[in-house]
Amino acid sequence: MRLCIFCGSNAGTNPVYIEAATRLGQTLAKAGIGLVYGGASVGLMGAVANAALEAGGEVIGVIPRSLWEKEVAHTGLDDLRIVDSMHQRKALMADLSDGFIALPGGVGTLEELFEVWTWAQLGHHQKPCALLNINGYYDRLAGFLDHMVDEAFVKAPHREMLIVEQDIDAVLAAIEGYQAPTVGKWIGRQET
Repeated sequence: MRLCIFCGSNAGTNPVYIEAATRLGQTLAKAGIGLVYGGASVGLMGAVANAALEAGGEVIGVIPRSLWEKEVAHTGLDDLRIVDSMHQRKALMADLSDGFIALPGGVGTLEELFEVWTWAQLGHHQKPCALLNINGYYDRLAGFLDHMVDEAFVKAPHREMLIVEQDIDAVLAAIEGYQAPTVGKWIGRQET
């Protein structure tokens, strides 16, 4: 099994984010779960990869050539795949992974997670998608997603597809027990 971890190329201001990324990398390696991630050596990305490597885990990095050329690529990986575009990066990461977890991060982290969650909603895959809500980082986003359901832009079963947990063991247990819903994407007039 491999999990794709989306996370910041920055460390954030609170040390709990680096600590959580480190614990997640260690936990994945100890559980025999491979790590697929964006291939950088910096920020939370570097922390999760370094921790998994140090614990003897499988780590696959996928990085676009433009970022590799800026010297942010993790040169200590046995498996670093260099692709031509961000689109290729995301597609390869998705193909290599059995599920997705987003740690704290910025716009890119959200974009990556929302894309794979959208693919799941449309039935393109049945892989679990999760937010690891460290230190309440994603509280407001989770609240807004609930608001989208209330306003009938997202069906409740599709909202429920996105796992939100504050604890590494809880998120991994939820991923292990995940069952994709069988519900259509579109909301009919009778449901508004």
